Amino acid sequence: MATSSPRSIDRSIVEGPIGPAVWKMAWPSVVQNVIAGAQGMIDHALVGHLVGFAGNAAMGVGYQVFLVVMVFISSLFSGMAVLVARFAGAGDHAGVNRAASQAFLLALGLSVGVLAPVGYVLAPTLLGLVHASPTVQAEALPFLRIMFVFGFGMMMFFMLGGALRAAGDSRTPMRLGIALTIGNVVFNVLLIRGAGPIPAMGTAGAAAGVMISSGLVAIYAIMKLFSGAWVIDFRGMSWKPDWEIIRALFRFGLPTGLQGIAMNVAGVMLLRFIGSTANSAEAQAAYVVGYTQLFSLVTWTSVGLMGAAAAVAGQNLGAGHPERSRLAVRHAAKIGLSIAAAVGVTFLLIPQFLLSIFGMTEPDVVRIGRELLAYLSVSGLFITVALTFTGGLQGTGDTRSPLYITLVSQFALPIGFLTIMESMGQLQPHHIWLAIVMGHALRCVLSAWRFEQGRWRAIQLGLGR
Repeated sequence: MATSSPRSIDRSIVEGPIGPAVWKMAWPSVVQNVIAGAQGMIDHALVGHLVGFAGNAAMGVGYQVFLVVMVFISSLFSGMAVLVARFAGAGDHAGVNRAASQAFLLALGLSVGVLAPVGYVLAPTLLGLVHASPTVQAEALPFLRIMFVFGFGMMMFFMLGGALRAAGDSRTPMRLGIALTIGNVVFNVLLIRGAGPIPAMGTAGAAAGVMISSGLVAIYAIMKLFSGAWVIDFRGMSWKPDWEIIRALFRFGLPTGLQGIAMNVAGVMLLRFIGSTANSAEAQAAYVVGYTQLFSLVTWTSVGLMGAAAAVAGQNLGAGHPERSRLAVRHAAKIGLSIAAAVGVTFLLIPQFLLSIFGMTEPDVVRIGRELLAYLSVSGLFITVALTFTGGLQGTGDTRSPLYITLVSQFALPIGFLTIMESMGQLQPHHIWLAIVMGHALRCVLSAWRFEQGRWRAIQLGLGR
């Protein structure tokens, strides 16, 4: 394989105008996440028309359970991003490669040694926790087991995207994301519906398509990493554990992993509360389509902005420019607000059309879905600001504050409120939608307040170099 000199670190992020620097990092991530969200919508539309709303509910339940486990294992990527951004800001290319390569080795070991075997065995138990109907569980079990067993490609994609963005390259993850999405669409059309000798796999076909396409992208990415074609270069990497780096990965990453677990456990508990209401299957289908798919137009773009805010803030702190870090996060929040407002208007104006795209035509599903979208039109404004300020905190190394904020805003407040409503025998779907808005609003206020305190300025990596 031909080799080349590794791409240099982009210094415009720490030296040029802050607005263009944020946008340069943000737009590829936003485009990538919008395309990925569109691909998820295509999957749900195919399953909704072929299997019915039970298939949509099964995919949503399966993804939610999968993320609870995977988010914890992949928490080391957040620690990696902190290290990579600081090293990149300081112009330390060797440090960038050192942090990324150790994260790669850990991802390989954990996905093959933990995620696959443990997830396969515990999948039925995990599905039982969400109180899904027997029809939904029957569709979700093969979907979830495929996701667990073949999850390395997806984990590699997330790890590499985080490393490249933290190093200042957000366009390569975008290209990989587009390739992944195209592969998903092709494989899912073939596997969900069936074609020629390929049998229709239904809901399980959606999982198989994701895993095949992500696996192919991972193989290509690994080849590039060892060719020196990207800003991150694995040539000459050590295959031995670097315990100094590994401890730093977990020191910064574990709070983010626990935060992710708390958020996803809260999501699973929301599904449980939905399963306790009348017309639970219809309500779960409306939740999956409205919250995990249509609302992804807000959340996935906001996640892209969160990554951009984290990278720009972390690099500028590493370069000794903390005020630029603060300005970068504020700028990202403004972009997120404009996008969330535009999406919210569409939720209010054409909710029935949006639901019909996914085969949601049953009267009860449409009624519940319209109600949910009205709440989400407001909630999007809060969550986009919360996520961008979370990115600022995490990118500068303050990964503990977002954990505590999440425990209060995404877990204690909404779950506590719903527990009270359920104990009073008054729980209805609109109470669950209200709890979502309440949690997002509190998270927005606490995240912005904590970042503006500026205590992240004094955080050190703690590496003996």
